Amino acid sequence: MQIHSMRPTVLCFSGLDPSGGAGIQADIESIGASGAHAAVACTALTVQSSQKVFGFEAVDSALLAAQAKAVLEDLPVRAIKSGMMGTVDNIHALAHLFESGAIATGTPYVLDPVLVANTGGALGDPKTLVKAFDKLLPYAALTTPNTHEIRALSGCQDLHDAAKSLNRRGAKAVLVKTSHDFQSGDIEQFLYIDEQIAHTSVVPRLAGEFHGSGCSLASHIAGRLAMGDDLISAIIASDTWIHQALTHADRPHSDPEAQLIPNRFI
Repeated sequence: MQIHSMRPTVLCFSGLDPSGGAGIQADIESIGASGAHAAVACTALTVQSSQKVFGFEAVDSALLAAQAKAVLEDLPVRAIKSGMMGTVDNIHALAHLFESGAIATGTPYVLDPVLVANTGGALGDPKTLVKAFDKLLPYAALTTPNTHEIRALSGCQDLHDAAKSLNRRGAKAVLVKTSHDFQSGDIEQFLYIDEQIAHTSVVPRLAGEFHGSGCSLASHIAGRLAMGDDLISAIIASDTWIHQALTHADRPHSDPEAQLIPNRFI
């Protein structure tokens, strides 16, 4: 048996989604598809299906930090990704890992500031989480809010103004996705760095709604950053990958309005 060196690791901070569409499982599958290894610090246990969030219980912040430190001291962590944090205390715990040097300076960090699930269920108190995310923005190499989240974080309705606002508040790069704003036409994406558009792309819109598409994209980008891609190359590669995962998505119900689950093994 040939033993290989450990793959670059992405340490994810995310919640457990029992349906496997989003959260921890989406992170693991997406990062695996990128070529990297996924390690997870679980932020919360949720009660949800692929269609609806029924509730959640957040992990204690001390336990969250202990999970992360065990991984950081053991594996070659080359990127960080966070999704659902659940509580302000958990956000502060992650910020402290950056502040204390437990996470090495310069480690790429993809911040997916999850406030509400695609189904509309809250995954924490949006008002308190919005303010707390300010502590994480300066550490993020990339922030990937959906349109609802970027407006909540910035207080701006215009997506371009919203991205610039986050840049001014410390976010190094903000990926703006227009998928939630329009029900037809292609999906435009804008990458803002230093209040300027650094990259644009147009992604064909697919029919239907998807459970876990946003966290899958963010995690794959983090995986590609861990593998050594520059930011724009990571985004381009991940756009191509997520389009295939959504094209071949699984339909959990016969209901044509049901959310689909990305097939991340394509």
